[in-house]
Amino acid sequence: MTHSHPAELDPADMTWPPPPYHPPVPPVTDEHGVRRFDAVTYATTPGYRPRLLDVQVPPGEGPFPAVVWIHGGGWLDGDRRYPPPTVPASLLHGAVLAAGLALVSIDYRHSLEAPFPAQLHDVKAAIRYVRHFAADLGIDPDRIAVWGESAGGHLAALAGLVGPDSADAKALEGAHGVGAGDTGVRAVVDWYGVSDLVAIAEHPMPVIPGVDFPDPYEALLGGTEAERPALARAASPVTYAEGPTPPPFLLIHGTGDGLVPYSQSEALAAALAGAGGEVTLRPVEGADHIFLGCSDIPGIVAESVAFLARHMDAGA
Repeated sequence: MTHSHPAELDPADMTWPPPPYHPPVPPVTDEHGVRRFDAVTYATTPGYRPRLLDVQVPPGEGPFPAVVWIHGGGWLDGDRRYPPPTVPASLLHGAVLAAGLALVSIDYRHSLEAPFPAQLHDVKAAIRYVRHFAADLGIDPDRIAVWGESAGGHLAALAGLVGPDSADAKALEGAHGVGAGDTGVRAVVDWYGVSDLVAIAEHPMPVIPGVDFPDPYEALLGGTEAERPALARAASPVTYAEGPTPPPFLLIHGTGDGLVPYSQSEALAAALAGAGGEVTLRPVEGADHIFLGCSDIPGIVAESVAFLARHMDAGA
């Protein structure tokens, strides 16, 4: 493995207070030619941990299309470095890179740190950061997609649907990190994400003996009980599906999901189709949340990567 040395600091570039992000330093290149930018600070807010992202860029000249990976965890938990336990990181990362796509894995504020829309603000900030520093990262700023699972699927759907013409766009875009810029994406892959927080409030949460877990929806939304229905609508991807023509969506969801019912993806697919969008809903028969019980995880990963590569003209 070869290591690049950090660039020399130029006093002319130093400001106080510093900007609310850190420009990427030169990457580390591994024995396969993959360039890695690890633990890059894409946004800061006083009093909170820095929001970090990792970038992996395939060998070659580029610039490459990029996929922003958004982890799950009920908006309460999770880590950019780890896919769900049913999906090995080596499988997910390897498939993305082998398709000629760069992979951007992001952290975001959990709901007990800050309620919605903080999580969407962070996703938008990460997209702005990648676009702003695309030349340094070897990424094509015009070919960016999002892919998330569970809570990350919900955020990926919102990132694809909430734009400058959306209702309450200013409040939902946020101004973290580089502060301004295009956050549009070319395609969305949503694995078993929540699409309608109003409807899912009627779905009982599974009880896990011995685990004291906060209600993820109340934690995400904040507010009072009286305010929560309006907050739930504002945080629901279906609310924005009938706006401007959405990017292509691939929804993959287990039909036996006991945590986020399959009907959530059905509702989003119907709303997207009604808006004239391109949407593919792929049921995984009998699979529970995180595709538990599915015997073909590699096939699901391959289908997702192929969808993204096709819509971002990978290899072009």
